[in-house]
Amino acid sequence: MVSELLPRDKVFFSEDETLFDAACTLCDFGFPWEKLGLLYVAETSIFGMNAEQLNRRLCGFKGYGFGTIEVIGICLAFPFVLLEEGQVRVGRIDGLLSDLKLLFLDFGLGRVVKGDVDSWHEMCRKLRVFYDLDSPKGELGELIGRNKSIFIEHREEELVNKLDYFCRFGVKKEEVAKLILQCPELLKLDLEKPIFNVMKLLTHFGLSSEDLEDVSQGYGHVMGTNKMTNLPNVTKALSLQEWFFKKIKDGNHMLLADYIAGYPKEEQDLDYQEGLRMIRSLKTRVHNISKLNFLLGLGFGENTLTINLLNHLHGTSTELHERFDCLLRSKIEFSKLCMMVRTTPRILNQNSEAIERKVNFFHQEMGTPLNHVETFPAILYYHLEERIIPRYRFHKWLSGKGLSCKKYSIRSMIANNEKKFVARVFKIHPAAPKHWFEQFRHSNLSV
Repeated sequence: MVSELLPRDKVFFSEDETLFDAACTLCDFGFPWEKLGLLYVAETSIFGMNAEQLNRRLCGFKGYGFGTIEVIGICLAFPFVLLEEGQVRVGRIDGLLSDLKLLFLDFGLGRVVKGDVDSWHEMCRKLRVFYDLDSPKGELGELIGRNKSIFIEHREEELVNKLDYFCRFGVKKEEVAKLILQCPELLKLDLEKPIFNVMKLLTHFGLSSEDLEDVSQGYGHVMGTNKMTNLPNVTKALSLQEWFFKKIKDGNHMLLADYIAGYPKEEQDLDYQEGLRMIRSLKTRVHNISKLNFLLGLGFGENTLTINLLNHLHGTSTELHERFDCLLRSKIEFSKLCMMVRTTPRILNQNSEAIERKVNFFHQEMGTPLNHVETFPAILYYHLEERIIPRYRFHKWLSGKGLSCKKYSIRSMIANNEKKFVARVFKIHPAAPKHWFEQFRHSNLSV
């Protein structure tokens, strides 16, 4: 709406003379009026430029050999090119325009684009998909030019989906851009619906027999089958994502196509199928299937371990995702967090705010390294105000008074029930329990 594009004290474009003049200058050059909103939303400062500045920028693009329609398409897809050099990182605009000149003029991609603004805008949007992956402007032109058929044969949505898929392996985005440009065959693969068997796929990709044994023994929750759409997280749950991506990047990308073609109908584990049948017979089947899909999406396999976790997880799949992501943000490794969920699923049965407060307390006040949380995940479901804070501060007080020289582990400090905790405190000093009850226990503690 026009009202959303104007300052609060303006009602009509004509009331903001600078904005109106900029819009008129762009329209005089050939920009469709209905497309100006795209520029405004992306780079509002464009409409603070005067007519002379805009005309100088627009005419400057023609020096690269582009016509009016091409310039408009480029500006709509890459609005930052209209900004003055001082407003953009040095070399960013020249690098991009040099790439586009090489691509459209030297490699001839421009010859297959229809001569209208929408077609040029669409083509430039496809190109932007790759430049948005932190790819340096001025370095992709030749690589894109040699593989220009990608941009002719595939829709923007297809490119975005495939790039997003490989970015989920947790590698550098620019590496993903280069992978797709160097291995365009990957764009034709169905990486969503096919079912794969974890051990068969790892064997197919050449994982050593020793490593296969370690995977089988240590990652039972990932074993079995899963959908190809979950493959990135499966490899992350196994801490094999870098190995797997490197295999694909180093010329073995067709192994993925060969596997999909060679194993079209992977069978699910029989016990898993039985568990799935029982879930589907329940009144809560929709809720449970949603939780199951959450676990499968994390990289857990279609196996009985996964089925058995469902009763221990409370909340919707959206809530469980938020809680898992909250713990990921605390820098716990993906594979270790999956293992924590496997051994102590209750850590996800609390809201994200409670998890965040606990993690912050462990880091900031207790100075607890992440490995303590990873080896003792149960600490995350003890009550922060009623248990963790009082006991930690009490032990800190005991040490400060010189009553306790021993450094107790977090597990012994937090995990014991009240009776055992008080008995241990009494052994430290007979008067200690009195101070605990009168000064530190939750009812007397100011948090």
